[in-house]
Amino acid sequence: MKPLSDFRKEYKLGRLTSESLTEDPMDLFQVWLNDAIEAKLPDPNAMTVATVDAQGRPSQRIVLLKDVGSQGFVFYTNLGSRKAKELAQNANISLHFPWYFLERQVRVMGTATQLSRTEVAKYFFSRPKDSQLGAWASQQSQPISTKQLLLTQFAQVKEKFAKGEVPLPDFWGGFRVQPDVIEFWQRGENRLHDRFEYTKQDDARWNTQRLMP
Repeated sequence: MKPLSDFRKEYKLGRLTSESLTEDPMDLFQVWLNDAIEAKLPDPNAMTVATVDAQGRPSQRIVLLKDVGSQGFVFYTNLGSRKAKELAQNANISLHFPWYFLERQVRVMGTATQLSRTEVAKYFFSRPKDSQLGAWASQQSQPISTKQLLLTQFAQVKEKFAKGEVPLPDFWGGFRVQPDVIEFWQRGENRLHDRFEYTKQDDARWNTQRLMP
């Protein structure tokens, strides 16, 4: 196998300049997200979500971004999951969007707040029925002895809710991440990457600075 240290690539897809920045980083994020969608990247809304436990140990997982706007980034999860429990103890959170096929990435730091039941219900009832059933069948992050047992639980809830609407589980919800730091990263030639970091000020305006690669 070729040593990993020998892998080399020159990056020439684009540049990120101060002139191309927007006043609000959420506007630039929308542009980059749309670019990822139009480029037909697989799962362009996939992001790494990082939380920390009570001992300060970080954990990460891939989650799908389900909404984004001026108020922040939204995702949904079982409220008994590891990430939800960790966020209940420490609301600090980091997101990472790895659009490496476009030679870009976005890093977000902020705090997570739980969504209202009205917001959660609106999204839950828009999901395919099998996805709704999956939420009922799985106690996310809990140990299970075999995959067959999970499939059996899915079959049981499918039979239970065969007729009518699948109710919203009280253990299923979502979070909105309100950012206070957002970094945009564009690969550059000779490893001279373009990095710009937005930091939210006390007056809610954003300060920007270029970072060395």
